[in-house]
Amino acid sequence: MISCLIVDDEQGAIDILRTFIEKTPFLTLVGSTTNPLEALSMLQSQPVDLVFLDIHMPQLSGLDMMRLITGNTRVILTTAYSEFAVESFELNALDYLLKPIAFERFLKAAQKALNTSIEPSPRWQAPEKADDYIFVKTDSKRKMTRVNFDEIVFVEGLKNYVSIYTPDDRIITLLNIKDLEDRLPPKRFMRVHKSYIVSLDKIRALDGNQILFKDVKDIVPLGDTYRTAFFEALQEKVMGGTGKR
Repeated sequence: MISCLIVDDEQGAIDILRTFIEKTPFLTLVGSTTNPLEALSMLQSQPVDLVFLDIHMPQLSGLDMMRLITGNTRVILTTAYSEFAVESFELNALDYLLKPIAFERFLKAAQKALNTSIEPSPRWQAPEKADDYIFVKTDSKRKMTRVNFDEIVFVEGLKNYVSIYTPDDRIITLLNIKDLEDRLPPKRFMRVHKSYIVSLDKIRALDGNQILFKDVKDIVPLGDTYRTAFFEALQEKVMGGTGKR
């Protein structure tokens, strides 16, 4: 059985492909999304053998997404435009389906997937340290920036945006701080204020209600609401006292 993911910014196109997959006995649908960034996250968290991928999407093009897909996952592109066929095959696309897609043509592409020995899901391997980074959208429609967790010093929430501070950069992205908090490893990062998340590994010193860092000169406030949990998290590292204030 070949596991499949559908990525298309039009729900109607997703519904058509879902129907085709349900009609094909050796395909199984594990998910679908209109958001290519969400699709990348899904591919990191679960094994998928085959992606049916649209090319023209507002957040990230299908061709750009192909460059970010690793492991044994194969791609069949679905698009209304024929001019990207050469580039898609240079990126090792398994097939190129032009919309509107007839079921017979879809079945031919699916059969190609079956005949080209796509490795089944149990043998899929995630890229090394797949949980040690994320991609965030930055200052242009298609620009994506990789952020390694071990480079993050702290995160500042700015209404509908967050600023991610590293020793060498400040990355601003349209993202909710709570969503980012849920994605960061809880043993390495902690919310210390309604507007701040810090890397526990990057802390240099505490001065009253101020947190100082090893790699940047910025200072982050410690909010009263988060104070007790913060010192409990540091308890094992504190010497010369109880570790509480």
